[in-house]
Amino acid sequence: MATVVQIDSTRQTDIQKLAETFSARERLKSRMLRAWILAGLFFMVLPGTVLGFSNLLAISTHHGLGSLPAAWIQGHGHAQVFGWIGSFVLGIGFYSQPVRGKSVLRVPLPCFILWVSGVALRWFANIYGWHWQILVPLSAAFELIAVALFLSAASHHKLPELKSSPRLELWMVSVLLSTVELAAIVIFNFVECLRLALAGVSPSFPHGLDQRYLVLLGWGFLAPVVWGFSARWLPTFLGLAKLRSRIFGTALLLDVSGVLAGVSGFTRTAAILLALGAVSVAVALRIFERSKANAKTQGVHRSFPFFARITYLWLAIAGGMSLWAAFADHNGGIWGASRHALTVGFAATMVFAIGPRILPHFSGINRIFSTRLMLASLLFLQFGCTLRVCSEPLAYEGFASFAWKVLPISGIFELSGVLLFAANLALTFAFGQSAFAANRRLEPVCA
Repeated sequence: MATVVQIDSTRQTDIQKLAETFSARERLKSRMLRAWILAGLFFMVLPGTVLGFSNLLAISTHHGLGSLPAAWIQGHGHAQVFGWIGSFVLGIGFYSQPVRGKSVLRVPLPCFILWVSGVALRWFANIYGWHWQILVPLSAAFELIAVALFLSAASHHKLPELKSSPRLELWMVSVLLSTVELAAIVIFNFVECLRLALAGVSPSFPHGLDQRYLVLLGWGFLAPVVWGFSARWLPTFLGLAKLRSRIFGTALLLDVSGVLAGVSGFTRTAAILLALGAVSVAVALRIFERSKANAKTQGVHRSFPFFARITYLWLAIAGGMSLWAAFADHNGGIWGASRHALTVGFAATMVFAIGPRILPHFSGINRIFSTRLMLASLLFLQFGCTLRVCSEPLAYEGFASFAWKVLPISGIFELSGVLLFAANLALTFAFGQSAFAANRRLEPVCA
């Protein structure tokens, strides 16, 4: 009898040690994700939005690009897409990967250092021009290696699942497609940065090349990654009906075809395909249909379902304006408004809406610091984006001169929204209740 009791005690001790080890690994993963998120917030606020706002002020003052260096504009875009969205995607990607042995930080930490260093070097070289022939290709190399490390880490646990599963879920196909596009983007970026360095003329891409590169960034990477996570989370969070799989697959096919056409220089064909894809994905997700169940708004502001849905209205606007631009744009205003509707109206609004729900949880925090700050950030972002998308074509294309005065106002609202979002997440990490502590209450820190 004593022997049996001793064996049971040993088993309980072993189970307790395994539980403690698992908890320790989860803590490390959550802390690593916090590092990715904080880095993303830094690039979003300073090199991204603040630089973008200063560029916008200069453009509004001169009623056009004037003497504003193209490298500054491209540095702003690189910091926003790579530094902000890219950091969030890579961080969540590493967090989602199962950990084996003592490899919690073995790959994510070097990848994090390379990625952050690469984005920072690119921003510094584009703005200051100091030894850019060295820094620009070096930054591209760092980003390429970081993505290669991420893909290598992902392949070690994804491949066995693919063999055992007869068919991938469509949301996974969409996310994998965006990952492939990200790999293509960093390769494209590295090759072209080497060419820039060898030519020694300017740290910015030529206009025609930059236009094709933006198609890859916006519709090749941003759109499918948001579509994939939408298909994964929104049916549950919003209580939507079952995904229309065939239409979703068609939307992905239209998107890939549109990106290939855009990169190949068939601008009008690309615009038609991408606009159709934007409408198709909203139909597939049933995003504008009545919910079949109550939306899950615990821990976030009750307006969350509205803002999550409105992102796909912005996507349709982006597709429609790209179609308009392909046939009627003369000075870049319609193209600029279309890209802004895609990056800020669609992608950024989705991050602002769904981020407060998932990012604290993944980072080991129970809830977002303040649901009121969440609402305020979304409202400021929406108002600013609306002003920007409406006024940019009017100003650039010469339809209404007063629109030049509206552009800085739109930037002020967007900057305010970004600062509130960043502050809310920072306060969550600083003062939020840990999800690892036992028997902690689930109330938010601030109403």
